[in-house]
Amino acid sequence: MRAVIQRVAQAKVDIDGKTVGEIDRGLLILLGVMENDTEKDAQFLADKIVNLRIFSDSAGKMNLSLCDVCGGALVVSQFTLAADCRHGRRPSFTQSAPAQEADMLYEYFKTEMAQGGISNIQSGVFGADMQVFLVNDGPVTIILDSAELLRRTDKTGRN
Repeated sequence: MRAVIQRVAQAKVDIDGKTVGEIDRGLLILLGVMENDTEKDAQFLADKIVNLRIFSDSAGKMNLSLCDVCGGALVVSQFTLAADCRHGRRPSFTQSAPAQEADMLYEYFKTEMAQGGISNIQSGVFGADMQVFLVNDGPVTIILDSAELLRRTDKTGRN
């Protein structure tokens, strides 16, 4: 599972000119589900994101998590994060999970975010053509890959 997370002052997602999800301070999470992802990937990534200390404290240091600042999360499915661009000029998306499986893990990821203490979780519509608007705060943008992080955690015993 891959995620591009952006610390935002505000963000929203529209479909056909209608806003379907909107947050103020928090994280915009673009989420791509890969073909071999499981609930373990969703749990791990949700926990990592909820507790990632990327919000500034009173001294201006990134010491606070999404939970600490009571921020919102706008989760948008994005299968293009599975793009393989190693060959040719057209990306291949064969590494993305089948739609039904991806949708289930996308929903499970949002449930895990809520269980992690995030009360304001907004989202786009899985598989829809969406327009995403954001004011990136910082800017702070981080890319996470559960397979890479889990592999590293298994070797070191830390996360």
